Amino acid sequence: MQASRCLQIQSSRIWCGATRAIAQQSDVDHLLRTNFSRWSSSSAAQASGASQVIFSGIQPTGVPHLGNYLGALREWVKLQDKAAEDTRLFFSIVDLHALTVPQNASTLRGWRREAFAMLLAVGLDPNRSAIFYQSAVPAHAELFWILSTVASMGYLSRMTQWKSKLQLPDNTNLDDSAARTKLRMGLFSYPVLQAADILVHRATHVPVGEDQRQHLEFSRYTANSFNHRYGSIFPSPEALISPARRVMSLKEPTMKMSKSHADKRSRIILTDSRDDIVKKINAALTDSELNITYDPVDRPGVANLVEILSHFEGRSCDEIAQEHRSASLRALKTHLARRVADHLEPIREKYLALMADPTGYLDSVAEQGCQSARANSELTMRQVREVMGL
Repeated sequence: MQASRCLQIQSSRIWCGATRAIAQQSDVDHLLRTNFSRWSSSSAAQASGASQVIFSGIQPTGVPHLGNYLGALREWVKLQDKAAEDTRLFFSIVDLHALTVPQNASTLRGWRREAFAMLLAVGLDPNRSAIFYQSAVPAHAELFWILSTVASMGYLSRMTQWKSKLQLPDNTNLDDSAARTKLRMGLFSYPVLQAADILVHRATHVPVGEDQRQHLEFSRYTANSFNHRYGSIFPSPEALISPARRVMSLKEPTMKMSKSHADKRSRIILTDSRDDIVKKINAALTDSELNITYDPVDRPGVANLVEILSHFEGRSCDEIAQEHRSASLRALKTHLARRVADHLEPIREKYLALMADPTGYLDSVAEQGCQSARANSELTMRQVREVMGL
């Protein structure tokens, strides 16, 4: 294993250096011995209810958009900054999940790096949170297989993930021959891997959007099934539902903001320039009424702009609509564009600096987070292997 080295960037020193040879069992054992007292005392505190473990992940689809930021990434930073000192935090680029659809290798490699850089740019601190690539921690895949032996096929068949990805009706089941022809095992068992991601770190709390609650319930169900059969190993993770409203498409405000939309003007990417942000918000679909009201049903386009503004001003939508009731839509868009651009500019600048940095800082942070995640997950897997006779 290569010797450790120190790297300083933006006045922050981080420990880095161990290469992927850490994946070998001897290196894992060395790392566990080095950190055993720290991890075991933290685990004991968790068992007694004295501490929390928070885990969440994001798929690598390149630079996140505004909806990803307001609904998840900004909430992660808030959790990190407000967490008690003994709370442990794990945030992952879940690249194994990305493989449920065909990927170009070079494209995926670039997307992974872009997503990782953005986690740092928005404010996650590698000295406080373990930030890592899912695929670099083998225990995620190992526990996925073990949990597959207790996961319910019936439960999985009722979940919406594989149906929505295949654009099938919600009432589709495995008796449908067309569904069976399209469906791949990885997509069908996606929730089992998601449960493994959470449980391998013995997470007590998982920040999720309302649309992910079903997946967390499956994780709780699977943890309980395993514990009932083999003994109490896993905590039952609780959802931390994001208070943020879903950010809707700027061009189709009845749909969530998404990178899959054909019109690039439908979304604001976190690296968009000020000019791009102004152009996209000015082109946002609204209506022909002259005044500003907050009416998500009859005026979804205007409501979307008001909701986005509420994220940045920390005020209710009704309050914002009342304040701007006599303003024109053009004035509202101008005000919103300025607030969004001002907020995202430092994030964009930090991201660009990280991506251009020649010192290997991103790789060092990834290795640091990977080692923390491996050490923590290996403690879990040793208990799992023991109770299962492996």
